[in-house]
Amino acid sequence: MNTPLTPLRCLHRAIDLFSHKPGVVCGEKEFTYGEFAERCQRLATGLKAKGIQAGDRVAYLSLNSHMLLEGYYGVVQAGAIVMPMNVRLAAAELIGILNDSGARMLLFEPMFAPLIDALKPNCPAIETYVVLGEEAPQADIAYEEIIDAGHPGRADIYKVDENSIAELFYTSGSTGKPKGVMLSHRTLYLHGLTLYTVYQNVETMVNLHTIPLFHANGWGHPQASTHFGVKQVMVHGFDPANIFELIQKHSATDMYLVPVMANALLNSPALAEASPFSLRRIMIGGASSAPALIERMEKAFGCDVYGGYGLSETCPILAAAIPKTGIEYTSEEERYRRQSMTGWPLIGNEVRVVDNDMNDVPKDMTAIGEVVVRGDHVMDGYWNDAEATAAVMTDGWLHTGDMAVWDEESFIQIVDRTKEIIISGGENVSSVAIENAIFSHPSVLECAVVAIPDEKWGEAPAAIIVLKPDEKLTAEEVREHLAGKLAKFKIPKQIEFREEALPKTGTGKIRKLDLKEPFWKGKDKRVQG
Repeated sequence: MNTPLTPLRCLHRAIDLFSHKPGVVCGEKEFTYGEFAERCQRLATGLKAKGIQAGDRVAYLSLNSHMLLEGYYGVVQAGAIVMPMNVRLAAAELIGILNDSGARMLLFEPMFAPLIDALKPNCPAIETYVVLGEEAPQADIAYEEIIDAGHPGRADIYKVDENSIAELFYTSGSTGKPKGVMLSHRTLYLHGLTLYTVYQNVETMVNLHTIPLFHANGWGHPQASTHFGVKQVMVHGFDPANIFELIQKHSATDMYLVPVMANALLNSPALAEASPFSLRRIMIGGASSAPALIERMEKAFGCDVYGGYGLSETCPILAAAIPKTGIEYTSEEERYRRQSMTGWPLIGNEVRVVDNDMNDVPKDMTAIGEVVVRGDHVMDGYWNDAEATAAVMTDGWLHTGDMAVWDEESFIQIVDRTKEIIISGGENVSSVAIENAIFSHPSVLECAVVAIPDEKWGEAPAAIIVLKPDEKLTAEEVREHLAGKLAKFKIPKQIEFREEALPKTGTGKIRKLDLKEPFWKGKDKRVQG
């Protein structure tokens, strides 16, 4: 029997098996899975009553909340496409995304009401503005009015086309114009099943939604957590003291972070008073993690900490540095190194590291190639951009743009983005490896390494470093710290210290292009590549 694969089945399973179990917590509100599901169904029928039709894009401008999570099911049950947007984008960037997608409805939190004034005259396709919460003069209707206008009703999944698009997420635009990543019902359902191989003890698991649901590392969990009846605690904006409080209040067992979040938690004054913690596992993705970061996190939180890997185009999670049969650690240093890696592929995907001719590079942790993937988690393409889609696909393989090395166990380690690799004297130099070595110094809060022009070698590495409060460090002391850890040609030629935080995208990645460009003014503009 061929049953359509759709995330709506995750909601139906929660209704059938976990209806009376605490499902979603949002501030002082708590919903059982039965109550949550009814709200999702009311949203679906309410949206249809307001004119939303199959295939329409419904955009959200919201931090994590039960209302945004309801959209993952209610919008999809209505046959429309849910489209959470990065709340840290400027008005001009949001206008570009909304017009590219042709969204007909925008749901927004009151805190973003001033942005709506800029969007309205520039987004002609949007017919209805819905405020999530209190009234706002920019809104045509309040969210709860849509819920009240709807009615409960279980979707007939046999009428769902599993290959139709359910979610649309726009890339951060860190390497160019944001592109709309199309994810089908089938892809989302299979990804949710795969995450079960990462989850532990789901019967007592409490998932803290620390990462915004518009972020690749955040949107991968609404289906899996719902499918397995996991209690989901919404984090409305990232604040370390609040994170510690939520962990304690709800006995959270799992949370997911990007490195900048992990670093903020470690350096929060509230950390010392917050332990012990109930956490069992922390996964860090979105950017490469240094072994030193994994070590510090494990010691601070008393739980297992692993790296993970994925991207918008893969739904997102592809690999994790979780334990693998046949690998034994020879030391704690080796364990931290392994757990900081990109990891090994999860079920449903083939992941390779290849050269320019699509041949596997040697599994020697030295030869650098590009990560390519095919399988259940790969997107259907970029919205309205067949040319960009074709540019990243080769015979069904998605080119990630990430450069990596791997070993005989198929453990992968990202060493750079294609456009961020430093080519010095013909050698490929990983900025990530240099950053990890610098970050291992206890005085360093954050750092970035970029390519700068060099008359002799073409390019050379430069480091931009932010120190922890009240810490002091010189460029020479940094080089002394790196001696023995890195080959001489990899040690940064130039080292700068900054007092302010490094510029970041809305998803927490350091904007290396912004840091790199001043070094190349008037030079060969490889930076623009």
